[in-house]
Amino acid sequence: MSQYSQLNSVRLLATLPHPCGYLEDQEATTVFVDPQTPVDQRLYSRLSELGFRRSGNYLYRPQCTQCQACIPARIPVELFVPNRNQRRCWRRNRDLDVFHQRDIDTDEHYALYARYIEQRHRDGEMYPPSREQFRSFLNSAWGSTRYLEFRARGRLVATAVTDVLTGGVSAIYTFYDPDELKRSLGSYSILYQIEWARRLGLPSLYLGYWISQCQKMAYKSQFRPLEILQDNRWALKTD
Repeated sequence: MSQYSQLNSVRLLATLPHPCGYLEDQEATTVFVDPQTPVDQRLYSRLSELGFRRSGNYLYRPQCTQCQACIPARIPVELFVPNRNQRRCWRRNRDLDVFHQRDIDTDEHYALYARYIEQRHRDGEMYPPSREQFRSFLNSAWGSTRYLEFRARGRLVATAVTDVLTGGVSAIYTFYDPDELKRSLGSYSILYQIEWARRLGLPSLYLGYWISQCQKMAYKSQFRPLEILQDNRWALKTD
């Protein structure tokens, strides 16, 4: 059975080969849902179970002919047990207040996003940052997105863009104050979203793609147990 046979009437399109954003000297091909397809939370949730991710209003998944390095990953939240470093990270950020918002198109949020991209991802596709990019990349028209603000005494130090699915929560993107590295805000954001998914009664936190050869993606394997999607089945990662 094709990994996409369960999608039935959903029309998929494919890009031409292009430079891979994760692995040097590799070409990538991406399949994505036709932008004309009506998408609701139910369809989005099903696509997430099949390994698709969201970027703006696009749903996509790598489909490279020569490489299978991008492996969809999620955390089964009821099985998750934090390690020592993660427990320390949680305690270190006890002073933060978290607010759930429906919109973050403000000068305050964009300023933090721009600083994060400029100082942490100057070598990436998102540099240089722009307000238009900020809006189109993080927002979607499907109404399931929540923006989690992390504030220290009122000062915005991080924002997590999170989508609520029928079968889990999807961590889309987190940006934070690059001067607050001691807080490990990226890890704290994931820990918070794990707890939030538990409170919502949802079984999984989707993390996107785990890529063993990519240093930027190595942090995902620190959250255990981790489920990965291979051969159209989700199973616990064993190594």
